[in-house]
Amino acid sequence: MQAEHMPGYLAGANSDPLMTAMAVILVALVLIGGVLYFKLHAVPEHLAHGKSHTQIQLITILTILALFTHNNMFWVAALVLAVIEVPDFMSPLKSIASSLETIAKREKASEETNALPVKPDTADKEEAV
Repeated sequence: MQAEHMPGYLAGANSDPLMTAMAVILVALVLIGGVLYFKLHAVPEHLAHGKSHTQIQLITILTILALFTHNNMFWVAALVLAVIEVPDFMSPLKSIASSLETIAKREKASEETNALPVKPDTADKEEAV
C-alpha cells in the first residue's frame, strides 16, 4: 500500500495518533486509579476526623499499615474503630477519684477539729508557781 491510501489511524512515516491517544488515556487512567486508591485508604481517617474520635492516632497508624503492607485486616480494623464509639471509661474513674479525694479531705479536717487538747503536765504548773 502506498502512504496516501493508508487510513489516518494507522502508523505513518512520522506519527502514530492512535498510540499517542492511548498513551494519554493510559496515563490518565493510572493517575485517576491511584487517586481513588489513596482516597479509599483514607476513608477511616476521614470518618474519625469528622467525629473528633478519641482514637484518631490509632486509626491513622492502622490505615498507614494497611497502605504499605497491603494487609486488608488493618484497614478493616481502622474502619471498625472509626465507626464504633468506644465508651469513655476515664471520666467516671476521674469523678470517683475526685470524690474520694474530697471525702478524705473532709475526714482529715474533722479528725483535726475533734482531737482532744493536750493537758499541760502538773510538773510544769508547779515550776511556774
